[in-house]
Parts: sequence; structure tokens; C-alpha cells
Amino acid sequence: MDPRIEIIEGDITKQKVDAIVNAANNSLLGGGGVDGAIHRAAGPELLEETRKIGGCPTGEARVTKGYRLPAKYVIHTVGPVWRDGQEGEDRLLANCYRNCFKAAKDLKIPSIAFPSISTGAYGFPLERATDIALRETKKFLETDKTLTKVVFVCFGEKVLNAYRKLAEKILGD
Repeated sequence: MDPRIEIIEGDITKQKVDAIVNAANNSLLGGGGVDGAIHRAAGPELLEETRKIGGCPTGEARVTKGYRLPAKYVIHTVGPVWRDGQEGEDRLLANCYRNCFKAAKDLKIPSIAFPSISTGAYGFPLERATDIALRETKKFLETDKTLTKVVFVCFGEKVLNAYRKLAEKILGD
């Protein structure tokens, strides 16, 4: 496996990286799961800034400061809600990762941490989403040298095991 990639179980709000990715909703005004946890940890200033942005379409990304988080930036991306796999969900999820990597490159930062985008309340099948996340990461790292650390922060053992299993297959040893 690429030494720049780490897969851990933990709390994304505690990661000491340059940017964490928020699995946000279209409003960017906070919500449940990862989104709510990031907003609570960052403090009210994050909500003030996201109000000014005016939302984010599915598959795109927006950047804010990290405020009270250890990370300097939050890259907010809106994953697709799983319907039946025939509504462009795979393409939209891949775009989330591509746009987060583009934002990281534009910020010229060396490290980023991702949650498992769209696999909670949005219902995207875990293995399918993990496959997309790891393939997009591999593709980006093949051509980019600015990122020296990509951390997948898994919430719970089920997610951690899915990432580890697919990482062996997709990323190799």
C-alpha cells in the first residue's frame, strides 16, 4: 500500500492534518453524523462562514477554515443519497473525492483526512463507496506529489474492516 495512505478508526474532528473532509448536506449548515460532529467541534464560527457560502451541489466541494479543530481547513463535500445505483450515484461520489483532492491541491496542503462519505444516513453501500474512495485516491496520488498523507478515518469496526479489506485488493501491499 502507498505509504501516504493511512486507514484508522477514530474521530475525524481530532485528526492533526491540514484539512478534514466534511460529509456535508447541500445547505452546509450542519446536520447529523460527521457533519454535526465537525460543526460542534469547530464552533459557531464555522456555521457563520458556511451561511455565507450559500450551499454546495452534490459532488462538489467548498472550503472553510477549521476554527477550533486541529485542522486548519474543512473541505465540505456533499455525497449522493443512495437510490438504486442507477441515478449516477457512483459518478457523484467519485466527484466528491476528485473535488476534495483538487481543493487540497489548490490549498497546497500536505495532509487530508476523509470520513466514509455517503455511507451513513445517505445509505450508499459501504463496500461500493469504499471501492470508489480508494480508487480515486490511488488515481490522484499516482500523479500528485503535494499530498504526503491521506487518512481514512473510519467510524466503527465495520467501516474499518471494509477499508482494510478493499485496500489490500485495490492498493496492494
